[in-house]
Order: sequence, then structure tokens, then C-alpha cells
Amino acid sequence: MKKLLTASLGLCLMALAVRAAEPPPGLDRAEALRLGMRMYRQGILPSGEPMMAVVQGDIPVDSRTFSCQSCHLRSGVGASEGTVVALPVNWGYLSKPLARGTPIPRTPEGQVPPNFRSTELRPAYVDETLAEAIRLGLAPPDRQLLPVMPRYTLADRDMAILIHYLKNLSAETAPGVTDQEIHFATVVSDGVPAADRDAMLAVLEAHIRDHNAQSRWQEQRAAKGPFFDEEMNLSWRRWILHRWELKGDRSTWPAQLEEYSRKDPAFVLLGGMVEGDWEPVHRFCEDHQIPCILPCTDRPVVSGGDWYTLYFSKGLAQEGETVARYLPQLPDIPPGTPVVQVYRPGSDGQRLAEATADARRRIGRFPEPVMVEYTGIPPTAGMWADIARDHPGAILVVWLGPADLVEAGALSQLTAGQPRAIFVSASLLQENWQSVPESLRGRAYITYAYGLPDEMKAKQNALRQWLRIRNIPFDRPVVQAKMYFLGWMLSEVFMRMRRNFYRDYFLDLMDMMRDQFFTITLYPRLSFGPGQRFAAKGCYVVQLGPGPQPPLIRKSDWVNY
Repeated sequence: MKKLLTASLGLCLMALAVRAAEPPPGLDRAEALRLGMRMYRQGILPSGEPMMAVVQGDIPVDSRTFSCQSCHLRSGVGASEGTVVALPVNWGYLSKPLARGTPIPRTPEGQVPPNFRSTELRPAYVDETLAEAIRLGLAPPDRQLLPVMPRYTLADRDMAILIHYLKNLSAETAPGVTDQEIHFATVVSDGVPAADRDAMLAVLEAHIRDHNAQSRWQEQRAAKGPFFDEEMNLSWRRWILHRWELKGDRSTWPAQLEEYSRKDPAFVLLGGMVEGDWEPVHRFCEDHQIPCILPCTDRPVVSGGDWYTLYFSKGLAQEGETVARYLPQLPDIPPGTPVVQVYRPGSDGQRLAEATADARRRIGRFPEPVMVEYTGIPPTAGMWADIARDHPGAILVVWLGPADLVEAGALSQLTAGQPRAIFVSASLLQENWQSVPESLRGRAYITYAYGLPDEMKAKQNALRQWLRIRNIPFDRPVVQAKMYFLGWMLSEVFMRMRRNFYRDYFLDLMDMMRDQFFTITLYPRLSFGPGQRFAAKGCYVVQLGPGPQPPLIRKSDWVNY
């Protein structure tokens, strides 16, 4: 892990070093950028001490909790909160005059013509005036910055390191973007069911076609419209989607991804679907700083420090955490009741069991779960009875598939030691509800990671209509719902990007996206926030009603994390 993080940091610093600004004396460019990055993102000086500052005139603050990135974003392109606007601080912005309205005409010597009524708010920054703004809150020519802007106490050398970093921050348009096009890619691998793959691609490609259908008029506006120089028009690009198809052994995937990225650079990876877990693609994106947005996977990488991959949810791990959080809410069950997890080693069930155990350690109250590995044929009635007798009165968490539950009804026939409660996963059952014996349904609880069918029906109808208009059959609702949402979010983010085609800014905007409702047809709600990498932060616990097509009975709210 340390080696991977070092490689990722090295690539990040290499990307920042595209500008030729000289580093402070005694430092090479990579070290200067590393130190400047830590100042900007974490509020830590090269010495390792916190950067100290003053806000509102006399309130001292520790910049470890109030860093430059907090307001100006990781990309440096800036943001707004209420009435406070944090302007961009990347050098492409700071090194140019700030004007109101139209660009300022200048003579070859850089002077404003004397007969021009200047709309200039400030001239371009140079090192000295930028240092004054950072230390004193004084912007050229003689304007005080807002009092919420920290005034940093920085020595000259530390100031030079920070300014050098700003000169390299979001300095060049990202790969995959030209004057006419933005290139995306989606990753698919061998072993993915063809119907799921085709459903994902059909929806993504429909969104691309919808966007490009408007290009003719947008290109004309950019070329000769009355507002041709406005950023909104100049930012318009056609979208191109590439397929990066991974073949063969997973150990060869990084090299294949490298080759695809070299041949057809992509600004962002969209969706995607591979056999097994997403880790190889996740790691590639982290190491190469390529955003990967909302892949179709139940096996994401759950990491507290990665940045470039955004998931719909924690997948299977989210269902495991839900069990741990719901256990204290079970009625009439003492806190010390044993918890027994049954799963097949090396399966998705083991992933669920490990997530449940990890979450229970954080939450406490119930004992450490007993882990029971099961191999071989589906358990017989006698095997289920043996598990119950070995752990009488336990909470039984069964991370197995529908075929393994056929004989589980024997648990309800025991004269003593019956499980107090049984948990199963809707994902592992693949919604084969009839596999849960009716005699157990009164004590069986199911983790359900999506919106309940009756509550999502109207939104599902909107998706059906959208697909029908585009002649796409509604045959893979989960995959299609995910890609439907992704396409709408992509359009919203690019409307706000204007011409700031930086990958970190794309992710900054994803972090600031509003809670979504009308484009969601699968989850109750989706939202991100600063540093959050999972949009769906909950899961339901349900029970089944009677009959072969039982209704889902909600037993919990959307359990949040």
C-alpha cells in the first residue's frame, strides 16, 4: 500500500509540474510541489507545524481544519457558500487581470488604452502582490479581501513554496479534451453477462447521442453568435465514448488500461462493469488521477483516503454494515445474544460477513460474531439443525444464496434453541423471495439496498418512458437505472464546468452536487459531499409477507452511515 501511495503522489506531482515556474532555491520541483500541496490541502508547513492564520480581524485559526482547499477546492477553481465567494486561486486565473463583463483591450505593452472605460477589478497578480493578499488580505490595487479570508503568518520561504504550488495548480487542460471534443471511456471485461454489458452501453451511448444532437447549434453559437465569447458557448464540446475492453487474466489488466489510456486518453471513465471486484480499475484511476464515475459493481474499494473513484454505494459491504447497525433495534433480544454468520469461503458471502464483523466492532453491544464457513452441497435440514444446536438462541446471519435456504425451514421445527432472528441478503438471494421458507418469515430479516418497489414505481415509469423513446428495451432495470442517473449528472456537472477542464475540478463539482430526486429511479436518495465517495448511504431492512410473490414489509428507515 505504501508503494502504491508513493507512486500515486509521484504521478500527481509530475502532473502539477507541467508549468516551468522555478521552485524556491534549494528545492527541486517535485519536493517543492509536495510541500506546497501539503500546505494547500492540509494546512501543514514544510516544518511539519500547522499553518496559523487570523480570520475576522482577530480570531486565530489552525489551518489543519481550515485549509486553502476547504474554500477554494482541491482544484483551486473556487466555490461559493451563501453570500461568500471563494475566487479561483490557480495561476491561470491569478496571472490574468480580473474584469467585469467583457475582456479588457490592451496595447502590445500590456496597457489599457486611455480612451477605454476600464472594467478592470484588479490587475494580474505577481509574486509580491499575491504574498500581500495571503498575509494581509490586501488585493491589488488597494482592495481588502473579505474578513473570512484567513490572513496567514508565513515566512518568506514558506510563502515561496505555496506560491510555487499555486502556479502549477490546475495549470493545463486535462488529457481527453480538445477544442472540439471531450473523450470518455467505459471499462468492460471478459466474463460480464452480455445482457448487462449491452444494457449499460445502450444507456450510456443514448446519453452521448442526446448531448451531441445539440452540437450543431452550439458550435454555430460559439463561432458567430452574438455572445460567441461567453464561457458557456466556448465550453461546448462533442462527447466521444470509447470502450476499454479488458481480456484475460486480471494481472494483465493494469497494462491493458495503460495502453488504452495512452492510445485514447479519456477525461473521465463512465460507469463500467468487470467480473469480480473493481480494485484493479480503482487502483489504476488513483495512480493516474483519472476520475471514474459510478461503475456498476457490488464490490467497490472501501477506502478512507482515495479520491478519483466515485461509487453508487459500498455494495455488498453496505448490507453487512446494515445488519450490525440494525441489531440493537431488534425487539426483545438481550444485548449479549450471540451472533453466528454462515457463509462460503471466498464468496460474496464472506465479504458480507467481514463487513458485518468490522461494523459490529465499531458499534459494540453484541458479542464478536462466530464465523461458520460452509462448503459443499446446499445444507440439509439436519445441517441447519446442527448449526442451531451448536449456537442455541443465537442471531443467525446467513450469507448464502437461494439454493442454500431450501431446507432452512427445519429451523422452525426445533423444539429448543431456535434462532432468535435470521438475516439474509437480497443481493445474494437475487430477489428469489420464495426461497425463504414461509415458516421463517416472521423472524427473517432481509437487507435491501435499493428503494422499495412500491415507492419507486413512479420514477421507474419515467425511466421506462425515456428508454421507450430511444427504442431501448427495459430489461435490466438496475443497470439501466444507474446509467440513466449517471448521464443526467454528467450533463449537470458539465454545465457548471464552463472551460475549467481539470479533472480535480470535475470531482469538486461532483462533491458539491445537490441531493438528487427526479433522476433517481433505484435509490431513495443519492448525494455526495466533500471527500465522500459513496452516493447511496443507506439500506433498508425488510421482511416478507406470505405467499409465493410476497410483499416487502419495511422494518427500518433508510439506515444511514
